[in-house]
Amino acid sequence: MAGDTSPNPEFSLADQADLRRVARALADAARVATLAHFRSAGLMAESKRPEDFDPVTAADREAEAAMRAVLAEMRPDDGILGEEEAAKPSRSGLTWVLDPIDGTRGFIAGTPTWGVLIALEAGDAPVFGIIDQPYIGERFEGGFGQAMMVGPQGSGALAARGGVALSDAVLFTTFPEIGTEAERLAFERVRDQVRLTRYGMDCYAYALLASGQIDLVIEAGLQAYDIAAPIAVIEAAGGIVTNWQGGPAYPGGQVIAAGSPALHAAALALLADQVA
Repeated sequence: MAGDTSPNPEFSLADQADLRRVARALADAARVATLAHFRSAGLMAESKRPEDFDPVTAADREAEAAMRAVLAEMRPDDGILGEEEAAKPSRSGLTWVLDPIDGTRGFIAGTPTWGVLIALEAGDAPVFGIIDQPYIGERFEGGFGQAMMVGPQGSGALAARGGVALSDAVLFTTFPEIGTEAERLAFERVRDQVRLTRYGMDCYAYALLASGQIDLVIEAGLQAYDIAAPIAVIEAAGGIVTNWQGGPAYPGGQVIAAGSPALHAAALALLADQVA
């Protein structure tokens, strides 16, 4: 693959096209599986943990199984890290990171802000990602030098919003309690400085950031499959995603995504006093 002058020189242009095709096939398969259950009267949810409500449904399991079946046919040597099934080691050096439904709580409540997350990792970092919202029909892609979305109103390039001061920023997080008490207090230092804070949305908030609609997403307690795809999409759109210490976010945990480096630095300074 060496010698290519594409934005990811370790992948030829033909490789990139093939991997995009596979990622889109995964998203298509997950759309069918999830929409078969969304807003259905008989949908049942069980909790993965006895101490709190961490729901999983047949739609989660069937969507991941559908994506794994696609990979078994199209990319059998690639690894898989998914939320619902055991990890599969990679024989190719590439791993697909799958979250069949990011936002299962929203899914069972009937809100259209859950999504399917698909990322391709080479080494430890995502090089391509998709945030797909099957019910709305919006798909956000990023990686290999491109960032774009396709939806009911057409398609276009993604570009994160720059030049926004912290005092003018729009901030999202999924849960008001954010995580530990210390993490909540750190988040509130940022919340108190921005123009508007909204809650919920799950992965759709990251898609909005990549689209230039909002400016910050701050969360804690994430898993790798929660954040790999958003990292790829946001970074391809010109944004920045790190942990709360400014390091890599792809392992999960504490995550801050921002539309610009300057806004990221301003918010990160307010998170800095957080005690783990």
